[in-house]
Amino acid sequence: MECPHLSSSVCIVPDSAKFPNGSPSSWCCSVCRSNKSPWVCLTCSSVHCGRYVNGHAKKHYEDAQIPLTNHKKTEKQEKIQHTVCMDCSSYSTYCYRCDDFVVNDTKLGLVQKVREHLQNLENSAFTADRHRKRKLLENSSLNSKLLKVNGSTTALCTTGLRNLGNTCFMNAILQSLSNIQQFCCYFKELPAVELRNGKTAGRRTYHTRSQGDNNVSLVEEFRKTLCALWQGSQTAFSPESLFYVVWKIMPNFRGYQQQDAHEFMRYLLDHLHLELQGGFNGVSRSVILQENSSLSASNKCCINGASTVVTAIFGGILQNEVNCLICGTESRKFDPFLDLSLDIPSQFRNKRSKNQENGPLCSLRDCLRSFTDLEELDETELYMCHKCRKKQKSTKKFWIQKLPKVLCLHLKRFHWTAYLRNKVDTYVEFPLRGLDMKCYLLEPENSGPESCLYDLAAVVVHHGSGVGSGHYTAYATHEGRWFHFNDSTVTLTDEETVVKAKAYILFYVERQARSGSEKL
Repeated sequence: MECPHLSSSVCIVPDSAKFPNGSPSSWCCSVCRSNKSPWVCLTCSSVHCGRYVNGHAKKHYEDAQIPLTNHKKTEKQEKIQHTVCMDCSSYSTYCYRCDDFVVNDTKLGLVQKVREHLQNLENSAFTADRHRKRKLLENSSLNSKLLKVNGSTTALCTTGLRNLGNTCFMNAILQSLSNIQQFCCYFKELPAVELRNGKTAGRRTYHTRSQGDNNVSLVEEFRKTLCALWQGSQTAFSPESLFYVVWKIMPNFRGYQQQDAHEFMRYLLDHLHLELQGGFNGVSRSVILQENSSLSASNKCCINGASTVVTAIFGGILQNEVNCLICGTESRKFDPFLDLSLDIPSQFRNKRSKNQENGPLCSLRDCLRSFTDLEELDETELYMCHKCRKKQKSTKKFWIQKLPKVLCLHLKRFHWTAYLRNKVDTYVEFPLRGLDMKCYLLEPENSGPESCLYDLAAVVVHHGSGVGSGHYTAYATHEGRWFHFNDSTVTLTDEETVVKAKAYILFYVERQARSGSEKL
């Protein structure tokens, strides 16, 4: 957006003496001392936290406007308004009076000068800060970037994701997908696409909500993010370019409100699937898919058109059987799926923790059994029987006709009651290895002994009481070790901690043929 208030609000000249010490992305709010989401006022260079922390940056602007409400305001008060500030992490500029991000600059180019100055401060502090963090991490065996495994020193190349303002839902999903090796490797091996050319080639672009939808690629930004997560060159990566594309093509996720991680995952996979169907960087999607021998035609599941890596890895097929209770007519329908949403049976909903003694313990098998068991449809779901030619009482049962390579299981923890969406906080026991899906198959006799066994790759956890609040983190395994991903913080953890988590989304990877198994 072209902001008309820059000339009256951008008054500072880049000078290290006017700014706090240290890295700009770690500056503390001058009011609450929080170092989350720092913003610097381009009028007075004071630093405050963003609106989704404690909102002191916005309050600073509002307090500065109080004298302007007086009819006898001076000319100096007329000019200095503290309306424009800059994000100290992404360097994007925001105007509170316009209530939008800013893309233009002053005649003297002061905004760009401040931006470059903050970038220089960040870069100069980066080496010293990284060295300090490594020293601290080396003192802890759990958080160490260097860990001794079987007598040899191994470097941990995991990278966190910065929270851009209630974006933990996105970070948890991205970290989980990045640890599904076959899926992640496919995107990292795609050819890079340079979307910018001409005057903007090689320059960083600062996005605004009012920009057009041209030249955005979810696949490309997703690829870049996955590559950055495993380079090991930084402790945390800021996914603002990917988030910008998400805003452009997924309107439901615009803004900085807390969102549902499962809903985001489905939108993300669906849009990746659609974009890949149209080809990528001039190379046909089908050609890229065929070159990957591990994704053979027998593993493909088509959803909304041709198969892509999304459906080849996450795609399965359900058989839905409905029987009329009056005439016995049976109706069968095959439905493709990318994930299965499982209810937590009502008899377990008071079980809050694994160690709670009262009542039986809910297991993942209980949820799967509830999903596939025969059920009678209630009066609001009467089946239209073609033989009886009217709606009749009926029964319904699901069978899994084809299992995917990666089985994604979503536990339905949020339910509407009256006007509220409450959370089911029940602990659900789940296996780390050997989840046996054979008994849920339509034709189990046609499956091999190992083809129905799954091992856990990642878990998304929701902490808090409601879908519009709380916090998302993820656990994932990489090269035999478990990590906890909490936005920009990544820590080494153990299996005992993982199995105690109240899972929201579970990612199970099909086990490769090998001797021995541990079954659920």
